[in-house]
Amino acid sequence: MNNVINLVNRPTGKPQLSDFKFTEEPQPKIEDGEILLQSKYISVDPYLRGRMNDEESYIPPFELNAPMESTVVAEVMDSKNSNFAKGDFVFGMLKWKEFQTSAGTGLNKVDPKKASLSAYLGILGLTGLTAYISLEKIADLKEGETLLVSGASGAVGSTVGQIGKIKGCRVVGIAGSDEKLDLMKDKFGFDEGINYKKTDDMIAAVAEACPNGVDVYYDNVGGEILDAALNNINKNGRVINCGAISLYNAKQTPTGPRHEGILVKKTVLMQGFLVRDHAKEFGNAIQQLAQWLQEGKITHEETIVEGFENIPQAFLDIFEGKNKGKMVVKI
Repeated sequence: MNNVINLVNRPTGKPQLSDFKFTEEPQPKIEDGEILLQSKYISVDPYLRGRMNDEESYIPPFELNAPMESTVVAEVMDSKNSNFAKGDFVFGMLKWKEFQTSAGTGLNKVDPKKASLSAYLGILGLTGLTAYISLEKIADLKEGETLLVSGASGAVGSTVGQIGKIKGCRVVGIAGSDEKLDLMKDKFGFDEGINYKKTDDMIAAVAEACPNGVDVYYDNVGGEILDAALNNINKNGRVINCGAISLYNAKQTPTGPRHEGILVKKTVLMQGFLVRDHAKEFGNAIQQLAQWLQEGKITHEETIVEGFENIPQAFLDIFEGKNKGKMVVKI
């Protein structure tokens, strides 16, 4: 039998384990043109929370009583498709199943000799691609500028900070523990860090950590931290809206300060980013990230949870900040 994880409830507020249900189905068999895949590593990401809601977005919501899905690294166990051979490893958007069939559409082969398989869900996967492409498209980083990053110890944020250092910027990160601040500085090369859980005045904390103001703010959390960054933004500043994890479990949309005056007076560019809009650029981006990785210019951190049965809990743990770097489940 084949194990599957279905979404059975649409959560209000923070998701619970009861929103997921483990089921079994017959082991799949391939037809002509298909491949049989065995999941090896499954990515759990904050954006999946939005897909649990039945609302219009940039990607369709999950169906109830149907499998969840995310980016997965899988091994080809059998093939009747000339583009894939038994023993190949691939990554792509796949179901939360131990085994599944695919026609190969949307799958990319990966080389386990160039990097660990789990890296293709993080630094060489959608998180690394998000960091690299968004900075190239929106940030226009210049040497000597100050780059402020929230969610800075996470998979996207830590990559953003390292690219900022490659570009010659002063990089300041925001995270939720002193341990994460140490990780940012010691492993990822950030110049300064702010523990938002230890400050009652984020505007003042950002001002102190960024004495020359903020030229580029990379936002992964939204809410009050975004407010603080905008209160310290420089003339012609750029804000990249990549995520808003502080709001994902809100039962009602909170109302915050009105920032239109700042945006106008400082002629600030504030732009949202979806990596899926830039699929044609993935190849070149992965090549650059892989080169930096091999040269030791960037590194990555992973929190690896083992066991298919632990996927839902690993997903919930993201919202408690229990991950350092990319959260991945090893099957």
